[in-house]
Amino acid sequence: MRAQSKWGFAAVLAGLVWSATAMAQESSSSPAFGPGEQSQYRVKYLGVTAGTAEVTVGATMKQWGEDVWPIVAVAKSHDLIGVWPIKDKFVSYWQPQGERVLGSDLHADENGKRRRQRIKMQPDGRSALVVKQKQGEAARESTREVEAGTLDVTGATFALRNRDLEVGREYAYPVFTGSKSFTMRAKVESREALKTELGPKEVFKVRVQAEFGGNLNTKRDMFAYFTTDPNHVPVRVEAEFALGTMVAEITDYKPGRVMAVARAENGE
Repeated sequence: MRAQSKWGFAAVLAGLVWSATAMAQESSSSPAFGPGEQSQYRVKYLGVTAGTAEVTVGATMKQWGEDVWPIVAVAKSHDLIGVWPIKDKFVSYWQPQGERVLGSDLHADENGKRRRQRIKMQPDGRSALVVKQKQGEAARESTREVEAGTLDVTGATFALRNRDLEVGREYAYPVFTGSKSFTMRAKVESREALKTELGPKEVFKVRVQAEFGGNLNTKRDMFAYFTTDPNHVPVRVEAEFALGTMVAEITDYKPGRVMAVARAENGE
């Protein structure tokens, strides 16, 4: 199978790492993340370590005239036989005040071939401008209708982290990938113990339903594991795509400013 089929999915990996989950009805009293947060993951394909992913919440910046936190996901393949060199970056522009996404940028570099995609949510809230460009070709623009309140995979997942997760609760939110619109659905199935490289963690096991399509179509529901502490850090994700089974496991985590300040105030 072509290596780019295995790795040409930075936008989805931004959801694979935290997995495709959705927003609930009410927020917790304080945000679970903030600028400076950084998570690192090992990504396995068919049981073999195939690459890494790193997710960082950047400092406040201006995008399209509004204040946002850029949530940056970078996926890199390892130098393995049969895997082309890959370095993909996906940036979601998260607006913390309204817990919404203003748009995103995808920069994909796969086997020396580059392509870009930009999504900008329009002021009406019901459409998105999509700009796609392959290396050496002219950019192609289109406008797509979307449901009001639509997020990208990253935005939906980070919105979920701000919720009060409870076993038995279900969550759903509309998502747009630039090519496909669908409703992500998730259910918190259980509370259990999980061994990680950061030590044993108590986690919520969340069943996730998504509709990526193509080689990223899932053969079964995905599972994401979020810590039960206020950070709700995703520590493991399991997905069985048409192209094969992939697992993301956390290897390092640094909290952002919001959580660090909260810990200090609580004397932790």
